[in-house]
Amino acid sequence: MSITEANPSATTGLDADTKAVTKDVEALVEKMAAVRAGIGQVIFGQHQVIDETLITLLSGGHALLIGVPGLAKTRLVETLATVMGLSEKRVQFTPDLMPADIIGSEVLEESETGKRSFRFIAGPVFCQLLMADEINRASPRTQSALLQAMQEKQVSVGGISYSLPNPFHVLATQNPIEQEGTYPLPEAQLDRFLMQIDVDYPDIGAERRMLLATTGSDDQTATAVLTADELLAAQRLVRRVPVGESVVEAILGMVRAGRPETATSDAVKKSVAWGPGPRASQALMLAVRVRALLDGRLAPSIEDMLALAKPTLRHRMALSFAARADGITVESIIDILCEPYR
Repeated sequence: MSITEANPSATTGLDADTKAVTKDVEALVEKMAAVRAGIGQVIFGQHQVIDETLITLLSGGHALLIGVPGLAKTRLVETLATVMGLSEKRVQFTPDLMPADIIGSEVLEESETGKRSFRFIAGPVFCQLLMADEINRASPRTQSALLQAMQEKQVSVGGISYSLPNPFHVLATQNPIEQEGTYPLPEAQLDRFLMQIDVDYPDIGAERRMLLATTGSDDQTATAVLTADELLAAQRLVRRVPVGESVVEAILGMVRAGRPETATSDAVKKSVAWGPGPRASQALMLAVRVRALLDGRLAPSIEDMLALAKPTLRHRMALSFAARADGITVESIIDILCEPYR
């Protein structure tokens, strides 16, 4: 059922721009239903993970997928690239990986006349969807090679800036249990991820379907549903969706309450070493818009903010040593931040 069918008076008295947005939203809802169906042919269960990843892409951001081995994180990224019509490259992060292995490097060439010059050879970062597999296994120097790319969508080599393709997204994976030989991501890089998506085990029904589908003779493959241009159009549509003043105030209030300097809760003041910055508010503003659109609504609600608080904030906060020693978790602190809005 479309938005106007559900509410026949929804477009009555609205201006032309609002009617155009309504029409575009309805078209996007249909497209995203096809995208979900396409992903569902390959990825079984994990509906929340899929939705949060789609929200990240439609918001124009990057996502950090954290889960134990074997939960189809890599397969999800590959499937998303196919379904969304994006050029995809994968980099396996290892301790010996160098920044030039990601962004590219200059090589010295000599022409037939004997003239020497440098030529830039682009690295795998020059794609529309970069999969950074096990990103925490590379050294901090190599991890930092993605900082400029993720924020500015360009890289600088030899004093020259090179623009990355548009759209450009990074979907990084991380294994939470094998920590030998790993390097924690710096706070500046974590903040550049719009969401940290925790990937859990599938439920028994999804695991049963996966067991039967992946061990038989027929191997399901995904097909393209969107194009890169359609994704860009959807990202522009997201920014046209209005956000009510109550939701704006709730986002500001919750994010600022997570900082020890402006916290209203004694538990937050005692437990949080540093809280979410302005990027957290920006990420939530975009994410709640997308969640509303995917649900066929023209405006986000407080419920959207509450649903997206943890994936948006959990990697932008750090607990004090005393709080960790007492068994306090970041998730429990976010629950405290959400409580006034439930």
